[in-house]
Amino acid sequence: MSTAPSLSVIICAYTLDRWEDIRAAVGSVCAQERAADEIVLVIDHCQELYEQATASLPGVRVVPNRERKGLSGARNTGVAAARGDVVAFLDDDAAADPDWTDRMLEHYTDPRVVGVGGLVRPWWVTHRPVWFPPEFDWVVGCSYRGLPERPAPVRNFIGANMSFRRSEVVLAGGFRTDLGRVGTRPLGCEETELCLRIAARLPDAVLLYEPAAAVRHRVPGTRSNWAYFRSRCYAEGLSKALVARHSGSRAALASERTYLRSTIPRAFARNLQPGRPGALRTLAALSTGVCATVAGYAVGRIHSLSSPSAPHRPPPPVGGSSTDEAPVPVGRSRP
Repeated sequence: MSTAPSLSVIICAYTLDRWEDIRAAVGSVCAQERAADEIVLVIDHCQELYEQATASLPGVRVVPNRERKGLSGARNTGVAAARGDVVAFLDDDAAADPDWTDRMLEHYTDPRVVGVGGLVRPWWVTHRPVWFPPEFDWVVGCSYRGLPERPAPVRNFIGANMSFRRSEVVLAGGFRTDLGRVGTRPLGCEETELCLRIAARLPDAVLLYEPAAAVRHRVPGTRSNWAYFRSRCYAEGLSKALVARHSGSRAALASERTYLRSTIPRAFARNLQPGRPGALRTLAALSTGVCATVAGYAVGRIHSLSSPSAPHRPPPPVGGSSTDEAPVPVGRSRP
C-alpha cells in the first residue's frame, strides 16, 4: 500500500486575457511524470472565464472563488475544494517542469516538512533587459540570486511555485484576504505572512526550498521596463509593512536584513568590476530598487500606525465545505 501523500494542484486565474497561459499551466501539470491526483482551477470572479474553462478543460475541477476577490481568496477557495493531502500552487502564467510534482512530493516523507517551494525561472517574452539585476528577479515573481542553490529551509516561498500540507494551511487559517494581489495591483506577501503564521504555530516545522522542483514564469514586456520595476519595488515595501504589522517587524524583515547586508552589497561589488555590459544601469537599478522598496515600507508603516489593525479571521470555507462535495475534516483526505 502506497504511503505517498495525495496531491491537489491549485491554479488561480482571473482573466480571459491569459487563456493561453492558463492552458499551458494546466497542460504542464497534466504532463507530469508523477500525475497529480487532481487539478483545481479557481476562477476569481470572472464569469466569462469560468464558463470557457468549464467547457474547454476536461478533467479539471473548475470552481468559482467563493471568497473576497483577489489571489488570497481564490487560493483559500482552492484549499477548501482540494481533496489532496498536499496542495501545490502554480501561477496561471507559469508552467511546471515534467518532474515538478515528483521533486516536491519526495520531501513530504519527512514528517517535519510542512511545505516545499521550488525554483521559479523567468521566461522573458521579449528579452531580459541588460540592466535588470538577477538579485531583483522577485520583482517579476521569480527566484532571485541569493536564494539557496541546494535544498534548504527558508522563511517563505515564492507564490508561483509552492506547496503545503493541506491540513497545516487549514489549521493556520488560510491566506489573509487583506493581503496580496487583486487583478493587476502589484501587491503581494500573502504567502510570506502565511509561512510566518505556520512557523509561529510549529516552531520545529520545516519550510523547504527545493530548487529542483522548477517552473518557468512568463514575464511579459510590460514588466520589463523601469516604470514597472519601480512601482513593483514600492508595492513590495508597502506589502512588507503590512506583514510587519501582522507578524511583527522582527519576523517580517529577518530575510530582508540578510538580503540587504549580503546579497545587495555583493551585487554592487560584482557590477563595479570593469567590462560588465550595462553595469552602470544595473547599479542604478540596484539603488532604485532598494530606495523604492524602503520608501514603500516607510509609507506603509506610517499608514499602519495611523489606522487600527484588523484581526485575522480564518475564512470558513478553508477546511470546510467543498464547492461541490461533502465537507472534508481538517487534516484528513477523502478515501
